[in-house]
Amino acid sequence: MSGLRERKKLRTQEALSWAALRLTVERGLEHVLVEDIAAEAGVSPRTFNNYFSSKAEAIAWRHLNRARQAADLIRERPGAEPLWESITQAVLQHAGGEHRQPDPQWTAGVRIMLAEPALFGEYLKANAKAAEEVTVAIAERTGTNATDMYPRLVAAAVMAANQAAIEQWVNADPPVPLLPLLTEAVNQFAAGLPDPSA
Repeated sequence: MSGLRERKKLRTQEALSWAALRLTVERGLEHVLVEDIAAEAGVSPRTFNNYFSSKAEAIAWRHLNRARQAADLIRERPGAEPLWESITQAVLQHAGGEHRQPDPQWTAGVRIMLAEPALFGEYLKANAKAAEEVTVAIAERTGTNATDMYPRLVAAAVMAANQAAIEQWVNADPPVPLLPLLTEAVNQFAAGLPDPSA
């Protein structure tokens, strides 16, 4: 029963987050009310407030949820697989649907999240939580503690690779798929960031 309840909760959060993002792209953050987001998602404003403390948190939730899913995929990789291979495969598996050209509404939403101060603050908070999720997954994989330096460094590298790929993706002109950018970013970290000028 708890599994069903958790899936329902995730579906509601997903619907609210997408609604907040869509409406913000269409109208601008300051012109979107919680009531608008709730109506768009087919729930009550009270339901929105049960899940999120603000519009910005609802929008940034997608980033945190994606990191949680990637952390779960890292945990699910075969135990004998080298760590960076597991990370690469988990990140690519998670972004598997992103081989297509980007959805203009989604890239517009990411641009707003990176440019709007209120949204960027929530994005940074979500990013910190996401890094913790990935740190714990890497600690579990390596038999270390989540407070040790190694899992924290690897998680920071994974988050940096993701951030660099997303920034290139949303600013690419003409648009390009996300998957090759993520592949390149993770592979560069896995290779130890060799000097490209050497």
